[in-house]
Amino acid sequence: MTQNYITLSLETHLFFARIMKEHALFLESGFPCQERVWTERAAYFRLQFEELLSDVAAISSGRVNDPILDSGELATEFTLTAEKQTEALSGIPINTDITRMEQHILSEPFSDNNRHILRTIHRINRRSLQLLNGLIRFKSSILREVSAGRLFTANYPLLIQHIIREAQLYRSTISQLLRYQNVSCKMILGTETFWNQIMMEHAFFIRGLLDPSEEELIKTAHGFAKDYKRLLDKARESEDTAVRSLTNDSLEETLKYRDFKTAGTKGILKGEISSIILPLLADHVLREANHYIRILEYGRIKED
Repeated sequence: MTQNYITLSLETHLFFARIMKEHALFLESGFPCQERVWTERAAYFRLQFEELLSDVAAISSGRVNDPILDSGELATEFTLTAEKQTEALSGIPINTDITRMEQHILSEPFSDNNRHILRTIHRINRRSLQLLNGLIRFKSSILREVSAGRLFTANYPLLIQHIIREAQLYRSTISQLLRYQNVSCKMILGTETFWNQIMMEHAFFIRGLLDPSEEELIKTAHGFAKDYKRLLDKARESEDTAVRSLTNDSLEETLKYRDFKTAGTKGILKGEISSIILPLLADHVLREANHYIRILEYGRIKED
């Protein structure tokens, strides 16, 4: 139980702390220059989650499993380049050393004092909850002000709702780990509907951030949105006996979607696609697809 708690905690932070720091960066880059208070608050959370991720990456070798290291959800072949390009374009500093650390995490068992590392993990989990509570309040306040017409941001209101829900899932996972020192298989698999919704919204965002001249890419993104909408409708109508079929359908769709996102990330990094998509945002949504694929593949193994 203890080892499982340590591993699940570290794996959750390795993926989600990076997602949170990038959410903060996207928010920071989206405010008008006169909104200094909002920009500084976003920068605060970016730096806090960057520090959290660095601390987690430093103790993860030998304590996490091969599937997460091989999945491409922590970093892809594009992440470093995307970070450097985004820093140059936005003027927001990004600690690329953390990406290098994540790329060199090893899975070989590490013999150490479990009691000491357990205390360290407890502190990291409690620290992340405090940060997440603050970040969720911050994101919610942005959404409230934007909805009331009192604040402008280049980020869609739906995107703000989207990143609030991702932060809430992260918080829920860590809360369950702190209470029970485990995350149930049922909870992991129960996120399938959540991630199908996330994938559908990614398609909406990609479609809306592409230049109008990119007609074929817009059409393809719209097609993925419709496909995930069908999967969500199917989930609402399905009996328990259809769960395996739905998981297979979701996996097949997301593998295709990953190919689309991979090609899109390459095109944006090379300047071959006209859009207002930050390079790091393209890599960000690719990593989330990789994360979801690992969850779906885990679900199929558990059912066999």
